[in-house]
Amino acid sequence: MPARRTSTRVTLSDVARDAGVSITTVSLVLNRVASATISDQTRERVEASAQRLNYRRNAAARQLRTQRSDTIGFITDAVAANPNAGDVIRGAQDVAWRHGKVVMIVNTGANAALAERAAEQLMERQVEGLIYAADHHQEVWLPPVFGEVPCVLVDCFTGDLTYPSVVPDEVGGGRTATTQLLEAGHRRIGFINLEEGLPATAGRLAGYRQALAGAGIGFDTGLVRSATDEIGLPYRRTRELMLLDQPPTGIFCATDRMAMEAYAALADLGLRVPNDISVIGFDNQEIIATRLRPGLTTVQLPHYAMGAWASERLLEMVSGDSADPAQINLPCPLVRRDSIAAPVAPGIRTMAGHLVDSHRGR
Repeated sequence: MPARRTSTRVTLSDVARDAGVSITTVSLVLNRVASATISDQTRERVEASAQRLNYRRNAAARQLRTQRSDTIGFITDAVAANPNAGDVIRGAQDVAWRHGKVVMIVNTGANAALAERAAEQLMERQVEGLIYAADHHQEVWLPPVFGEVPCVLVDCFTGDLTYPSVVPDEVGGGRTATTQLLEAGHRRIGFINLEEGLPATAGRLAGYRQALAGAGIGFDTGLVRSATDEIGLPYRRTRELMLLDQPPTGIFCATDRMAMEAYAALADLGLRVPNDISVIGFDNQEIIATRLRPGLTTVQLPHYAMGAWASERLLEMVSGDSADPAQINLPCPLVRRDSIAAPVAPGIRTMAGHLVDSHRGR
């Protein structure tokens, strides 16, 4: 009959007794003290005993001895519920783990009081630093408790730039998206943007305008619409653009969810993507972009890279690097699929074109 497992914790004394050495020797071996003069044979014997007895180091005792918890606090407002932004956490964890650190995550659900309490609780657990991540690019206010340890912000910033922060290059992303349509030959490009007041709204519009100006094309306010991800609104904005007397031949949608509704509106107008009109999105939400037919060409938010940068910067600060706070803008890479093609040559009428004309005449 196999031996019954007990809940008794294995101690250094148990390992020392099993290996036939002193407790001091066990401590030096298991804590990897390089300066200790212990033979390789003794080290191997101690490690074998520890493994056989299933010994686990006491993190609390080690923390008291070294004054280090090897733990990073990660507080989010709602990022854990965002289908893509989980990559922020993965990026932060991957970097932390390579440095021998553990990430402790708290999701506050955008509750400011809970965020403050979460920071206090993490501080009580002696975290070495904090990462605060928002679910979208925005300005935030953080209570003073966040300043008690090194702190880095992801996808957000404070008005006075108190803390180092990393955000997407919204301008560059908007320019990249518009440039893809221009390079395919489009000269009349519609833009369904986010609602006013967001850094992403202003940034992506600026990038759109820069790309047009670089191609010698004037900015036409009639080709720009504002929307949210509210069901039905991007659909209506797409129809508005396509029912203009001079409709666009390509549409830049500020999110992939908007692009999904644009596809539906275009299909209902009898238009095919990309044969009759090209579409590009923003975000690279793969559950949307890869399942649309054809697959959606889009610009990717750098979630993983932002999480990794934040973790690297925080660990530098923990190690004593006190460089001035700064906001870093990370590039938004293009993800090519099949939703962009050259525009239909002027003067060529298709059945789809007649269908649009019939809708316009209603």
